[in-house]
Amino acid sequence: MSTLPIRNALTVDVEDYFQVSAFASSIARETWDQLPCRVERNIAVILEIFAEHKVRATFFTLGWIAERYPGIVRSIVAQGHELASHGYAHRRATDQNREEFLQDIVRAKRLLEDIGGVDVKGYRAPSFSIGRGNLWAQACVQEAGYSYSSSIYPIRHDHYGMHDAPRFAFYPEGGNGLLELPVTTVRLFNKNLPAGGGGYFRLLPYDLSRWCLKRVNTVDQRPCVFYFHPWEIDPGQPRQTGISLKTRFRHYVNLSSMERRIRTLCKDFRWDRMDRLFLPADSQARRA
Repeated sequence: MSTLPIRNALTVDVEDYFQVSAFASSIARETWDQLPCRVERNIAVILEIFAEHKVRATFFTLGWIAERYPGIVRSIVAQGHELASHGYAHRRATDQNREEFLQDIVRAKRLLEDIGGVDVKGYRAPSFSIGRGNLWAQACVQEAGYSYSSSIYPIRHDHYGMHDAPRFAFYPEGGNGLLELPVTTVRLFNKNLPAGGGGYFRLLPYDLSRWCLKRVNTVDQRPCVFYFHPWEIDPGQPRQTGISLKTRFRHYVNLSSMERRIRTLCKDFRWDRMDRLFLPADSQARRA
């Protein structure tokens, strides 16, 4: 058990292997229902790990998944985790206009709340696809009734990222607006380096990732926001053909070691839900 006093936010983006943005050109959306689904098994494993380590987390859940596997949503809520939204159809915000985006996130919120029986406060855009070119999306998230977003990764990346965004929690439109909770970066050599999970966590040595997270806790004295996907603990998932070597490497690197790494992460740090860590106390009182 970690002796660090700071609690960090552990988050899971609930989507299946065939829904990742990198596979969009090789797996047609219309075929999703025909593919073997692995998310139920993987979420069950994750919930078991969290229960074993007495960890509470936030699950950013796709409406598409919730609609077909409502038992996943109910299990998340029943075990004391926060239910949050990943949108409905896993379409990047950058691939939608304002009306399409708003419809997607409103649909997801209503669906999740109907199934889970709880108020859904948080939203995360697929592939962290809110950035400098579509900041209008943040106004949509607030209009849809969410209290916070975790849709910005303040790094440089070929598919996403807003490198000049604040590294820690901020209100884009002021204190009464939407709260944005960026995924964690570590500041080194005058650059923001990724430290909040995903493919970087699978690629880099675990000790380096742990050092980065501890540095944010001790030097910045801020909580970290860490994320991963259910398919990342599933080395037995079907292998895709017709994808580039770069995409293949990014998706499949170190899948076999990811479950062990998550278990170690649960022991090395203190973790909690996003809403408990970042939302005002009066908001939490209204939830109870």
